[in-house]
Amino acid sequence: MRELAGSMGDFGTLFPLAIGYIVVCGLNPAGFLVMMGLANIATGIIYRLPLPIEPMKVLAVVAIAQHWTPSMVYASGFGMGVVWLFFAISGIITWIARITPQSVTRGIQASLGVLLAIEACKLIVGGWLLGLVAIIIILIFKDNRYTPAAVLLMLMGIGIMFFKGQLQNISSPALTLPPFTSFSLAEVWETFLMAGIAQIPLTATNAVIATASLIKTFWQGKQVSEHKLSLNMGIMNVVLPFFGGMPLCHGAGGLAGQYYFGARTGGANIIEGLIEISLGLFLAGSIASLFAFFPNSIIGAMLLLVGIELTRFSRDIGLNKELIPLLATVIGALLTNMAVGFLLGLIVHYALKFFLKEKLNLVKL
Repeated sequence: MRELAGSMGDFGTLFPLAIGYIVVCGLNPAGFLVMMGLANIATGIIYRLPLPIEPMKVLAVVAIAQHWTPSMVYASGFGMGVVWLFFAISGIITWIARITPQSVTRGIQASLGVLLAIEACKLIVGGWLLGLVAIIIILIFKDNRYTPAAVLLMLMGIGIMFFKGQLQNISSPALTLPPFTSFSLAEVWETFLMAGIAQIPLTATNAVIATASLIKTFWQGKQVSEHKLSLNMGIMNVVLPFFGGMPLCHGAGGLAGQYYFGARTGGANIIEGLIEISLGLFLAGSIASLFAFFPNSIIGAMLLLVGIELTRFSRDIGLNKELIPLLATVIGALLTNMAVGFLLGLIVHYALKFFLKEKLNLVKL
């Protein structure tokens, strides 16, 4: 039950982007849900740890805002797959991880936590009473082995949809197989220029560096290297777009959500994968309605507490010189974006290190 609850810990990022991909871009729900499910199952079996599989957010937001065609979405995923395979094989991602200090990594995690909390408040504001009830349920039942909070919240959400008569809009189950899909190399290059370049720094910081750091924090005896995370995303995105898969990545926010709600093993990924495959195969025609009608306040409550949890990891950076690059990272990320925050944190860290070294040399002289 805890693994089931943990598997639902990162649904908050999936629902809105999935709706946009289906309604605006016309993606086949069976394709991207079944492919996402298979990726989850494979990851759970291989790593035996909760390792979230999520949509690439920059690509998704741009694709939905600009009304991309399905082939453009698939092409963008393939392009990102090539990039992350190259980063893994060339060792670029390992080098980036090596020069990134813990203060900047913690700054990225804290920034993500604040951004999740802000988004959560937007979801809760339309139904604050339900959101408050959901928060209370989470705090009471989060660690319960038999009735975990996330399971209760999902059941509560479905119950609310039932009493509102919204489940009547769901069609009868019918088998729908993932399609074979195609795209052109011109679309790969076009979408890379339109959004892929902007996706790279976000994925490098959040999906690779911050995720690898969280794994070390949660499971001190185990680790998944930045090289492996980059390789995973490369393989996923090179293969899955040919079967209707959307651009996928890992994510520190998703991992924190899974862990917060109870996930401790790869079983959470396997359970989530089975849920996604079942929805894709048998309820493809109703997915948009299911996700759209689910109460936002419940998702918001889950995101809010996960966001707060992410900011707490910054506590291991004490009141010393490392706090300065952490704050620089957070400020840069919140005022602009994760990439700028990451670069600003690095600059401040190495500038401070150089300044202190020069000061020490002067003292010796």
